[in-house]
Amino acid sequence: MFKSSRQMPGRRRDASGPNAPPARSAYLDGLRMLARRELSEAQVRQRLERKGHAPDEIEGAIERLRSERAINDERVAEAIAHTEVVIRRRGKLRIRRQIEQAGIAPATAKRAIDTVFGDVDDKALLEAALTKRLHGRTDIETDAEFRRLYRYLVGQGFESDRVVVALKRHARGRHLKSHLD
Repeated sequence: MFKSSRQMPGRRRDASGPNAPPARSAYLDGLRMLARRELSEAQVRQRLERKGHAPDEIEGAIERLRSERAINDERVAEAIAHTEVVIRRRGKLRIRRQIEQAGIAPATAKRAIDTVFGDVDDKALLEAALTKRLHGRTDIETDAEFRRLYRYLVGQGFESDRVVVALKRHARGRHLKSHLD
């Protein structure tokens, strides 16, 4: 048996002693972050700040990562847009918010969205989102369901006028359609 906790395998020794390892560099921390997943420059900068790196060290690390093309906001924006369209089936407005929340410039977000949506049929994407939400049904039964679907689809980033057109196609009965005109 082990006589003290110092000898137990898996236990860390005090890192503040004379044999302490050197402080980790911001560059290596940034590289480790980027090895796990694509991050924008702003996200890397923010995470390095949280780790307690000095501002000048962060700036140097960001410059080096950018020059090595490890950080590329264009690539990150396109990756976010592609994931949001293909996997989550979201509309342009929601995707733009997601990209901008990652700290990417609006102009870069717009270019990425235009690139990704170049091959996507907006109407088919909206229809797929609506069909999924209707759970196999084809008709919207009530005004309340219409409003609920409207809020959902607009929240998913689809343009409100296109949402109304799509919902009208699925509205059942004269009563419901008369309220929509």
